[in-house]
Amino acid sequence: MKTTYDYIILGGGTAGCVLANRLSENGRHSVLLLEAGGEPTSPWIPIPAGFSKLLTNTKFNWKFVSEPEPGTAGRSIAIPRGKGLGGSSLINGMIYVRGQPGDFDKWAQGGASGWSFADLVPYFRKVEAFDGAEGETRGRDGRLAITEVALRPPLADAFIAAARQAGHGLNSDYNDGHQEGFGYYQATQRRGRRVSAKTAYLDPARGRRNLDIVTGAHILKIDVEGRRAVGATFRRPGQTLSVRAGREVILCAGGVQTPHLLELSGIGNPGLLKPLGIEVVQALAGVGENYQDHFCTRMNWRVSQPITLNEQSRGVPLARSVLQYFASGRGILSLGTGLAFGFIKTRPGLEDADVQLYFMHASYADASKRILDHQPGMTIGVSQLRPESAGSIHSRSADPLEPPAIRPNFLSSQVDLDTMRRGMQMARDIVDQPALRPFVAHEMSPGAACRSDADWDTFTRSNGQTIYHVCGTAKMGTDPSAVVDPALRVIGLAGLRVADASIMPAIVSGNTQAAVYVIAEKAADLVLRDAQGTGGS
Repeated sequence: MKTTYDYIILGGGTAGCVLANRLSENGRHSVLLLEAGGEPTSPWIPIPAGFSKLLTNTKFNWKFVSEPEPGTAGRSIAIPRGKGLGGSSLINGMIYVRGQPGDFDKWAQGGASGWSFADLVPYFRKVEAFDGAEGETRGRDGRLAITEVALRPPLADAFIAAARQAGHGLNSDYNDGHQEGFGYYQATQRRGRRVSAKTAYLDPARGRRNLDIVTGAHILKIDVEGRRAVGATFRRPGQTLSVRAGREVILCAGGVQTPHLLELSGIGNPGLLKPLGIEVVQALAGVGENYQDHFCTRMNWRVSQPITLNEQSRGVPLARSVLQYFASGRGILSLGTGLAFGFIKTRPGLEDADVQLYFMHASYADASKRILDHQPGMTIGVSQLRPESAGSIHSRSADPLEPPAIRPNFLSSQVDLDTMRRGMQMARDIVDQPALRPFVAHEMSPGAACRSDADWDTFTRSNGQTIYHVCGTAKMGTDPSAVVDPALRVIGLAGLRVADASIMPAIVSGNTQAAVYVIAEKAADLVLRDAQGTGGS
């Protein structure tokens, strides 16, 4: 490792891997990637079904938890974040959802010029290596492999048929401009194996002489001199080191750790930093605010036939599945967190869906430990796409090793509670259709006794969880609460950008990983455009 680089990337997650590749690609610039975690060496990582093992492993998951809040019945809720090169793309459910065009158009209309859907379509194409049917906006030659889930169990087919009987339509590609409808999810896989940001972007760049990668580097702060970020200080076992950036520091630590690191570096709300003894370098009241995430409830049904993952993942059936997977890359070990999807409108007059459904022919006996039931079961996850509730993530102290306080403020908006209730009622209506009746014994959770609005609301507050889409905590824009401008430059400081989910002004309608890849690809173009023609060290 040298002492000075053109670019220093803080965080080796999804965005960091993309930027490490793109900024080192032309060979003109020296690039350093710093990651607090290590090399992702677990044999579970490339196996899609291995996510259940990784989500409970502190080697690959920071295992943050929220503060207990009255809106979620006083519970602390798990906030998983990936640790290691590849970040959350190592441990996520691999579901690939762009979001709705209107999500990005609203970003642009709110002041994030250059971030409309039309502006971003070229970047989605640049990311995607989609092997499905041709679409008007889809990419086929990108670095990130995307495929439609191959497994077609009878129960999932029956779910989709029941949705049609309930009046919903099919959608052959929810990523090609219109989201509403039902079908099978697209996932970041190829030939049955997980494709992470590390495998898609970082590994192909590892041989470049102008790219250095340092793991086990816990970043303590961004170093600022005057009005310019000049480098970073980090801790490795037994030593504290500083490194300088000749051009820019690019913060890619994610929705939880980016605002935390900004605050530790003196960038944030003075009223919060000064009581912690942190010297204010740049006053930005929006740091750590605008925290958004997707809240999700899981409804479960007992299935009357032994055709679910619950029994297929034990004993002799599991042994057969292991052999099938390693012989062909197919079968139940190729499954992530979602099998069949539904994007639905819960009320008339909406332009597009406002609730996402996740169908899986499985049910948990203990969801926190990812332990499946012993009897057959199925689950429908219900998640509001565009929640109004927003929370915060702020430092507890000046100690960089102490996790921040995470306050999601879930369900503080009545609109959110009403939308979740209608989404669950519509999920129940789908299961009551003729196509699923031969398979369903009874509803386990919330159960047939859940009927009134109060019943549904109690279930939602007492049982819902996040689905791990933390974003918005260093929002992009031009208003007083913005942290970065539309070029992703931290407002008031030179030489510092943010490029990760934290810059989203509002959460996208669906799983967030696709948008993060696009943010990083566009960020690389913005950085290189500024450097064009000026050489490197």
